[in-house]
Amino acid sequence: MNQQLAGFAPAPVAARMENHGHHMVKVAMQTGNDLLARVGSMVAYEGFVQYEPNPPAVRQIARDWITGEGAPLMKCSGDGLLYLADYGADVVVINLAGDSLSVNGTNLLAFDASLQWGVERVKGLAKFAGQGLWNIKVSGQGWVALTSRGTPIVVDCGRGEDETYVDPDALIAWSPNLKVKGKRSFRAGSLIGRGSGEAYQMGFSGEGIVVVQPSEDSTDRLRIRS
Repeated sequence: MNQQLAGFAPAPVAARMENHGHHMVKVAMQTGNDLLARVGSMVAYEGFVQYEPNPPAVRQIARDWITGEGAPLMKCSGDGLLYLADYGADVVVINLAGDSLSVNGTNLLAFDASLQWGVERVKGLAKFAGQGLWNIKVSGQGWVALTSRGTPIVVDCGRGEDETYVDPDALIAWSPNLKVKGKRSFRAGSLIGRGSGEAYQMGFSGEGIVVVQPSEDSTDRLRIRS
């Protein structure tokens, strides 16, 4: 039986953060190199790892995240291996080498606590949304794990002159230096019960990437706050 299960054993540690399969991330924990992760995302760990839900530093930065009820994050610290997942969603691991990423808060699974981060209004959408859309911006040197409802596609907006348009319900993340604007259109799918008739898209232009998931689940929508 052990030989039959050997193929599911974790590979030797090769990086701070790496995938174990498509639906789980393995994090090599070290003292002094803390991690911020979504509350409830821990599925297993080896060694000595401690958890502090909604620590004061996180609460201070993210008091306006999504609903104003507090950031759903926990601080993870210690030594060992930590395994995280989110209800079987695909996990995408990114090493930010001095770069920045604007992430839909519902798709942010974990990131190094050493990264700079905060809640920011998405520029260019105030008139389009009526109130405004908010996102989580992370930047610096460190690792980030995102979730996707299915295998995502990464669109390079700098490859052509045409703008890239994305349904907000399918949007995971994008490069913050991209120009963003909103667009209204009639979605034919609404005729068979998938909408109210008028749909919104987010348009991107410039040098950078957009990460899109194959899902239009409205629970993943960018949260709107007044």
